[in-house]
Amino acid sequence: MNLLAFDTSTDTLSIAVQHGDGVWQHQGPGGAQASATLIPAVRALMAQADLSFDALDAIAFGRGPGSFTGLRTACAVAQGLAFGARGGQGVPVLPVDTLLAVAEEARLQHGCAQVVAVLDARMDEVYHARCEWQAASGHWHTDADFGLGAPESVQPPQGWTVAGNAHTPYGERLAPGAHHVLALPTATALLRLAPALIAAGAAVAASDALPRYIRDKVAQTTAERAALRAAQAAATPKDPA
Repeated sequence: MNLLAFDTSTDTLSIAVQHGDGVWQHQGPGGAQASATLIPAVRALMAQADLSFDALDAIAFGRGPGSFTGLRTACAVAQGLAFGARGGQGVPVLPVDTLLAVAEEARLQHGCAQVVAVLDARMDEVYHARCEWQAASGHWHTDADFGLGAPESVQPPQGWTVAGNAHTPYGERLAPGAHHVLALPTATALLRLAPALIAAGAAVAASDALPRYIRDKVAQTTAERAALRAAQAAATPKDPA
C-alpha cells in the first residue's frame, strides 16, 4: 500500500511514508512547533519516497487522545491534504487511536502482547486503555472506552506491561508493581495498524475525520492550579525541625 502517516499528539512529531515495500521516517519536536513544521516535513518525506499525494491509498493520523493543539493540527492537515489529492476527488483518511498505536509500538519494540497503554494527559492525569494482541487473528482487542484519571487510578492486571510516556513524570505513582516500557504513538506504528483498520472499514472521507477527545477541558483555572499546589504541599512530608 501507499500510505502517509503522522502523529502530533505528544511532544514528538512523527511522520512516515510507505511506498510499496519501502518506508521513510521523520521525527522532530512536536508540541506548538508541529503546526509550523508538519506540512513542510511531510512534503520533504513524500519527495524522498518519490510518492505523490494522488498515489496515496490513505492518510493515517493519530486522532487522540493527546495534546488538544496537536490533535487539531493532525486532523486539519490530514483533511487538507486528503481533500486536495487526485484533482480534488480526495483520498480516504484513517483516524487511529493513539493508545492503540502505543500498544503496537510496545509490541514491536518490546514483544508485549498484553499492554496497558498510558499517555501523560498533563494536569496530574493520564490517558489509559487495556490492549491485548490476538496472535491468531493478528489484531488488537482494546477497551471500548479509554480512561482518564490520576496516575494512581491505573490498575494493570497481573503480568501486563504498562507502556507509554507517563512513567517518567509520575514515577511510583503509576502502577508501582508493574513492568514499564517507553513507547510512543509513532507514525510507523500507524502504518503497521493501517491495513487491518482499512480492511475493517475504519477509513473515512476527509470531511468525517475528527479528533478523539477524552477530556473536555484544555487547562485548569488559576484557582484549580492553586488548589492542586496546596493539596500537593499538604501531602508532602515535612522534614523534622
